[in-house]
Amino acid sequence: MLIESDLLIAYVKKADWLKETATKVVRAIEEGTLSPIQASTEVFHELFYVFYEFVPILTIIVDEAKISTIRNITFIPPTPETYLTSMSLMETYDLKSIFDAIHAATTLSQDVPDHMILSTDVVYDRVKGLRRIDPAGLKL
Repeated sequence: MLIESDLLIAYVKKADWLKETATKVVRAIEEGTLSPIQASTEVFHELFYVFYEFVPILTIIVDEAKISTIRNITFIPPTPETYLTSMSLMETYDLKSIFDAIHAATTLSQDVPDHMILSTDVVYDRVKGLRRIDPAGLKL
């Protein structure tokens, strides 16, 4: 299952409506009770993109280091095929965010065999072939 950036970004933020759930999810991943878990390395690009104008670069570095050291997550770098698939998904499913499209393309890849994505973002419900798991519904 791929963990989407909404949870990882909420995990590193001081306050977020999703912070409590994100913290529980990360704890379950680190304890090995929620596995296997993958994440796209694009989460680091997305976090930078979202926060660059609002916080010092040092804060972004610390947040990205915190994400990169979460135990039991396999990070998946995008390939040229990931980018091509993501743009196709944008066109087919009217996805507005390149990051959502990259996460969807990664979820549909062979690197995520169950094709499930852990996210609050309902945009993934439109993408044929993947299954979104709402973290609020997890028994952690």
